[in-house]
Order: sequence, then structure tokens, then C-alpha cells
Amino acid sequence: MSNTKKVPVGYVKPSRTDIARSVATSTAVETGQPSARIEASLEEVRKKFAHLRLA
Repeated sequence: MSNTKKVPVGYVKPSRTDIARSVATSTAVETGQPSARIEASLEEVRKKFAHLRLA
């Protein structure tokens, strides 16, 4: 029997870039479009509305 204790693993918050890449890749798989194009359009929309804040 082993006396090793389980060490809790910390949570690392994904960056905005990681989330955008995941969304773009998932959408690209579903739609058949290149992920680079989708990622660029997401970034364009983000920059377009960067001055707005959610209430």
C-alpha cells in the first residue's frame, strides 16, 4: 500500500486568445471554413466594440 497523498491541482484561467482560438477552431470544424478566417473575424468584431462595456 502506498501512502501518497493526492495533491490538489490548481485551476488556470484560459486567456482571451485561448478562448478565441477554441471558438474559431470549433466553428471551423462545423462550418468547413478556415479557422484563421474565423479567428480574424472574431478579433475584428472585438476591436470594433472594444469601447463598449457590459452592464
